[in-house]
Amino acid sequence: MTKWVYSFGAGHNEGSAEMRDLLGGKGANLAEMAAIGLPVPPGFTLTTEVCTAFYAKGRHYPEDLAAQVKSALGTVEKATGRRFGDKHHPLLVSVRSGARVSMPGMMDTVLNLGLNDVTVEGLGEAANDPRFAWDSYRRFIQMYGSVVLGVKHYRFEEILEHVKLDAGVIEDTALSAQDWHRVVAGYKDMVQSETGHAFPQDPEDQLWGAIGAVFGSWMNPRAITYRRLHEISADWGTAVNVQAMVFGNMGEDCATGVCFTRDPSTGENLFYGEYLVNAQGEDVVAGIRTPQPLLRARARAAEKSLEEAMPQAFAELMAVRATLERHYRDMQDIEFTIEKSRLFMLQTRNGKRTVAASLRIAVEMAEEGLIDRAEAVRRVNPAALDQLLHPTLDPAARRTLLARGLPASPGAASGAVVFSADEAEARATKGEAVILVRVETSPEDIHGMHAAKGILTTRGGMTSHAAVVARGMGRPCVAGAGGIAVDYGAQTLSAGGRTVRAGEAITLDGASGEVFLGHVPMVEPKLSGNFATLMAWADEFRRMRVRANAETPLDADTARRFGAEGIGLCRTEHMFFDPERIGAVRQMIMAHDEAGRRAALARLLPFQRDDFVALLRIMAGLPVTIRLLDPPLHEFLPHGEADLAELAEVMEMDVAALQRRASELAEANPMLGHRGCRLGISYPEIYEMQAQAIFEAALLVARDVGAAPVPEIMIPLVGTRRELEITRAQVERVAEQVFEQAGRRLEYSVGTMIELPRAALVADRIAEVGDFFSFGTNDLTQTTFGFSRDDAGKFLPHYVELGILPKDPFVSLDTEGVGALVRMASEKGRAVKPALKLGICGEHGGDPASIAFCEKVGLDYVSCSPYRVPVARLAAAQAALGGAGDRTR
Repeated sequence: MTKWVYSFGAGHNEGSAEMRDLLGGKGANLAEMAAIGLPVPPGFTLTTEVCTAFYAKGRHYPEDLAAQVKSALGTVEKATGRRFGDKHHPLLVSVRSGARVSMPGMMDTVLNLGLNDVTVEGLGEAANDPRFAWDSYRRFIQMYGSVVLGVKHYRFEEILEHVKLDAGVIEDTALSAQDWHRVVAGYKDMVQSETGHAFPQDPEDQLWGAIGAVFGSWMNPRAITYRRLHEISADWGTAVNVQAMVFGNMGEDCATGVCFTRDPSTGENLFYGEYLVNAQGEDVVAGIRTPQPLLRARARAAEKSLEEAMPQAFAELMAVRATLERHYRDMQDIEFTIEKSRLFMLQTRNGKRTVAASLRIAVEMAEEGLIDRAEAVRRVNPAALDQLLHPTLDPAARRTLLARGLPASPGAASGAVVFSADEAEARATKGEAVILVRVETSPEDIHGMHAAKGILTTRGGMTSHAAVVARGMGRPCVAGAGGIAVDYGAQTLSAGGRTVRAGEAITLDGASGEVFLGHVPMVEPKLSGNFATLMAWADEFRRMRVRANAETPLDADTARRFGAEGIGLCRTEHMFFDPERIGAVRQMIMAHDEAGRRAALARLLPFQRDDFVALLRIMAGLPVTIRLLDPPLHEFLPHGEADLAELAEVMEMDVAALQRRASELAEANPMLGHRGCRLGISYPEIYEMQAQAIFEAALLVARDVGAAPVPEIMIPLVGTRRELEITRAQVERVAEQVFEQAGRRLEYSVGTMIELPRAALVADRIAEVGDFFSFGTNDLTQTTFGFSRDDAGKFLPHYVELGILPKDPFVSLDTEGVGALVRMASEKGRAVKPALKLGICGEHGGDPASIAFCEKVGLDYVSCSPYRVPVARLAAAQAALGGAGDRTR
């Protein structure tokens, strides 16, 4: 018989932290906390296998599940001394989701389950507090009605606001038991009206309704979107945790809170979190009430920290903090409740954090001896380093402060104000930078939060939905900006007598919590400290070298600053578009014979030489791979009639003649046309000029700097041995001429870019005349799939959505198909020439998953854009160490 249900707490723990795939992160950690002696209310977990079976059986449960749930519920009843549905001492439970990877706010939760018109009276008598009981009942009806019955959340809020207005109070906590009677009656009537059925009174029906809703939420739109953004498999499923309720809303000696064992924004080793007196958990995370800080040091005027309000419970919580960090060896995200001054732990998980915090925590934990350097390197998500490598607000820039809130997620962003997630997504799709402004965010806003450059809310704290999700996404966020009034109807936000309309610009500083009018200039980041330390550790472990794709001095300098060990791809055609030289390029194209082309190329030679001098000087002593001209010639000609007429005037040519030449060069499929080495064979003088410029530049730099550069001349689009043989001979002939004239020599190599399937198939033959292979996986992906990269975006998202492809193959290497060609070419090439240098220079060179594949294949280096160099360095180290660490962060 399959075991579908695992108990935890009260000395009956059937799970552990290692069972996360089966029990989900929450269930596994509840069992683990109970096992190490922490105060965890008893409960049980329905496994992720139940979720899988639920969907496989058309949303029906396994036949033997009900009996196992009944047995586990009996164990909880025995542990608590309460009975489910009992009218005098009722057991109430929470029903929560729990996937193996943390998905905060994406799935559903129900609290206070088991209350009805009878048990609410028993709860009030047992607690000697009718107000608490009826408050709990209204919370249950609101949650269950919204999550399970599908009633809109705002319908409940409308009724509550009317009762508060009649009672003349602002805070929920000021309502009396009689007021809550009225709220409950209004809720029940509204549910009857909306659904056509009375609110369910049978606790067992309530339980199965909630379990079904949580399993059902695995496939709700926000959860699907979150999984897509974070590359989480839908096949994993979620577990469901049923746990005895403890109450933070029984009075002034009760509280609930969320905390992190270290600061999730900065990584500082300081307890960080918030709590609310006389509240339940959703009050903190939903941002309905503004919470208070845990620490006295973080409390502002009129705030009372938990350290001051409940010193004994705070001391116990500090001890739990230390225990959990020692046990899990990572920063923990904790949920707790204090019931009548007694502390209970409801959850722990590896806390989500900004990349800056991730770096600091990894480095400091290694220095503290909690983890070793290898684990520290594994801990940081390479792709997240992008968040550190982009501009922040210029401290010297003038700015106009609009309002202040809480610094919920660091970073800075400017953009047009939008007030809905749908509009944020729509405008971002058009390339606009937008700031999503909400009173408070909800999980339904996930798509707009991802599309926006930054997020601003007027309610909520540092652990609100907006803050947690923004930190996970790397989006700047200012939360709880209570001085801002948002009017959705008028599409405005107002503060301090100023009004900003939809579409007008604001700037957020997520590190300070400040909101500014208009656009504020940004500055480049400075990388040092923990970043430099972790990168140095990563370099100790990685085997592959990391180069950059660069063809300008700025790109090369940026790459060196980020630790690039050479240039893996210099696209020489990009240099031809400079205004000073495009005229000579076009003159060369329009020439009718070789003499005319050589005359134009002679004009280009000094420009090319200067380009290479600048690059080689920055990369002195390092390898620089220079790809000779690749695109078809017609790309250098203007296409519009007005542009052609202007060019004809400059070149003193007849417009008709220019049009004829452009027509002669036009191709039906230029990507597969007269380009790459085909150009070099048809017009050898082009490659000869480029080779001459490279060798002359290298000799100049070697003379001036003293460290000889190592030019690697790459012939593009080779598909046969003979193509490389012919073009290599051209390069070697020019090299000998330049060396003889200069009276000096230097080391160089000639290789090719493997970007055609045929080249991979005959790589052994090509390797006979090549010194290196560089895999041009952009074109190799195009030619392997038969996709046009420029057009595939129209259907590839749908392909990924349908599961035809796991990812966009232009973003992450298709290891099954394109990767097989890379592996084949590597093996064939090295079978002929064991020392053959192998690298990758497509966009995949900066993708962590693709880098892991390159490590497996045994490539010598990866090359990527300058800003991705740190990403590649860290990913290469993780690949060498056998994989990344926990990705729940």
